[in-house]
Amino acid sequence: MASDSGGTPPGPPPSVRILVVGGGYVGMYTALRLQRKLKQRLRSGEVEIVVVTPEPYMTYQPFLPEAAAGSISPRHVVVPLRRVLADCTIVIGQAERIDHAKRTATVTTLATGEDGTGAVEIPYDELVLAPGSVSRTLPIPGLAEHGIGFKTIEEAIGLRNHVIEQMDIASATRDPAIRDAALTFVFVGGGYAGVEALAELEDMARYTSRYYHNIKADDLKWILVEASGRILPEVGEAMGGYAIRELRGRNIDVRLDTRLESCEDRIAVLSDGSRFPTRTVVWTAGVKPAPVLAATDLPLNERGRLRCTAELTVEGAEHAWAAGDAAAVPDLAAAETGKETASNAQHAVRQAKALADNILASINGEPLTEYRHSYAGSVASLGLHKGVAHVYGRKLKGYPAWLMHRTYHLSRVPTFNRKARVLAEWTLAGLFKREIVSLGSLEHPRAEFELAAGGKRPGPDHPPASDGPPGDGG
Repeated sequence: MASDSGGTPPGPPPSVRILVVGGGYVGMYTALRLQRKLKQRLRSGEVEIVVVTPEPYMTYQPFLPEAAAGSISPRHVVVPLRRVLADCTIVIGQAERIDHAKRTATVTTLATGEDGTGAVEIPYDELVLAPGSVSRTLPIPGLAEHGIGFKTIEEAIGLRNHVIEQMDIASATRDPAIRDAALTFVFVGGGYAGVEALAELEDMARYTSRYYHNIKADDLKWILVEASGRILPEVGEAMGGYAIRELRGRNIDVRLDTRLESCEDRIAVLSDGSRFPTRTVVWTAGVKPAPVLAATDLPLNERGRLRCTAELTVEGAEHAWAAGDAAAVPDLAAAETGKETASNAQHAVRQAKALADNILASINGEPLTEYRHSYAGSVASLGLHKGVAHVYGRKLKGYPAWLMHRTYHLSRVPTFNRKARVLAEWTLAGLFKREIVSLGSLEHPRAEFELAAGGKRPGPDHPPASDGPPGDGG
């Protein structure tokens, strides 16, 4: 940032543009901290922060299962970026390519296809790559046609509507085969997303069944398919074993060391030879780095993540920073050398703080600091009033673990506004009965008008066409 004055009075400081790719944990928290620390420079025009993100909000993903179960309103699970990052420039678009040698990012926006001008190039001085991850799928027959993801708020609310819709189908059909398939729910992946989504939705569906005259809770069949020999590895073997016993005690079929081999023709075929006719296959079997990382000139490791230093810089690339799912960051707190920090929210939020501080240090010509954080532990919900936790060496289960799960995530959800709204909803949920309404028409909001205008009503198997988070999932 130094300038060569040549004996003349120096001019105004040059403008520094910090480009943040991604509006998730790392992207939002990094931009938020930079915004606070650089408030005067941002308003004077000396510094500019540009955030490129596909969605105008950050999703607090640990609350997706509760949103799917109807315990939290969908809009309280997301944080509007324009409100939180009021001093930043928010660009709703997709980073398609990054040429760090030229310090430019090629971005397609919502207007790209409308105005015909094509992608825009955004120059930058400092780059923060935090595009997160996408679902890691396998070439399983029928998965693309029938699988349901669980990574976004739209998918969570869509899944809730789908489950209740299947109960409506089962209640109305005269065909036993259709009824059995509608009441069979297969979840693939025994990590946080799969276990918590299944547990919360099973809880919700069991409660909902009391309002159907011809469906009992025991009529619903829930199957968890996990390729390894354990579930919830983050909470430890003992608590993972307890979680399995808890789920099986609720008549949930937990299949370990088992893989999904096909779901063609709405039949889930497992590697152990089992076949389950089903209209619901939820895929939560892992994630992979966002595709934009492969379209950069920055170094990647064998898993497609950016090679990073402990200071959260990209190896061998000046003015390039990364953290979260996209980054392979050395774990300095680990007992063994060569280990990387886990890809979870706990590290992402803390890395964002360290990353922002190091960018500030770099701009000011100060030394950088290394990121170091000892993993505190993990908590997981198994439905209402049930959970497991392994925190600071202490193991909890049942109600205390569930309470810790809620307390921890309430403390971590961004903004006081969101904390207050979530707490109010939990309080009201404890006083009143669950809502069991399916708003499946949100996925096709123009269906009724199209039908009235002479068009055709979209079928139940058509993919959702939502432009943003639904207003309410019931």
